[in-house]
Amino acid sequence: MAVYTMVSADEIAAFIADYDVGDVVSFKGIAEGVENSNYLLSTTTSHFILTLYEKRVNADDLPFFLGLMDHLAHKGINCATPLKDKKGNVLKELCGRPAALISFLDGLSVNRPNVQNCRQLGGALAQMHLAISDFKGMRKNSLSVEGWIKLAASCEQRADQCLAGLGQTIEQEMDYLKENWPQDLPTGIIHADLFPNNVFFLKGKLSGLIDYYFACTDILAYDVAICLNAWCFEEDHSFNVTKAENLIKGYHEIRPLSADEMAALPLLCRGAALRFLLTRLYDWLNRVEGALVETLDPLEYLAMLNFHQKIKTSNQYGVDLSS
Repeated sequence: MAVYTMVSADEIAAFIADYDVGDVVSFKGIAEGVENSNYLLSTTTSHFILTLYEKRVNADDLPFFLGLMDHLAHKGINCATPLKDKKGNVLKELCGRPAALISFLDGLSVNRPNVQNCRQLGGALAQMHLAISDFKGMRKNSLSVEGWIKLAASCEQRADQCLAGLGQTIEQEMDYLKENWPQDLPTGIIHADLFPNNVFFLKGKLSGLIDYYFACTDILAYDVAICLNAWCFEEDHSFNVTKAENLIKGYHEIRPLSADEMAALPLLCRGAALRFLLTRLYDWLNRVEGALVETLDPLEYLAMLNFHQKIKTSNQYGVDLSS
């Protein structure tokens, strides 16, 4: 989440008048995240998230995202879901941007996930994959290998401003992944951005998932790889084997991972690390003046990439699924 588009109190009030949610009590921008403008909105009836979809989001994809969230909610997955206005509309316009009012989930994200957080996250991810299996929509992952190539090209001339030699490192890794990226693993709709700030816990239990705006059709185990990167590295960039083992076992208990998926895990983790290195680098090089948004460190994911490059088999992650 982030804020690029500033909205006035009068504009918020006029927008909310179309919904049966009471009157506006308060609203404030949310700085976390990088893609859309988000406001925490309180009314006389409840709390909501107001999202304005910015230019980096393809408006044609919004029915897919919002439909997916609605599908998951009807499947019993506790996730943020879009509300309909009095005329039945889910997608509207505010300040020249597509906009939607989203339900508010109780709970808090964790800055430093513990082992049990990781175990629960693995199980929730698997449940989500199974719940999505009959969703009719499809969306190509614009941030898979083809997208990485475009991002790398856009950053190529200035990558070394972030770190000397970074451009060459990215080029070499791109060549390797293009040559070796798996083509025959199980696919489906994945979240593709399930960082700790997109997962809520309440009284020690996972209470919900949010922010489906990178969801797409891709390798299911790639979603696991993204989570291993986002949840299992400590602040000093060391890899926590116990967290990784619990995340993977939590997933495997609900949706068993095949031998081929486990064998591909080191490669998928490398791809996930490169994907977030590139998007963070792009945002770092193209910071938006005046936007209320966190600029995330690209080099955090360079450290993860360096780690995964040394891993040859999934057993080196400390995971034994036979037990």
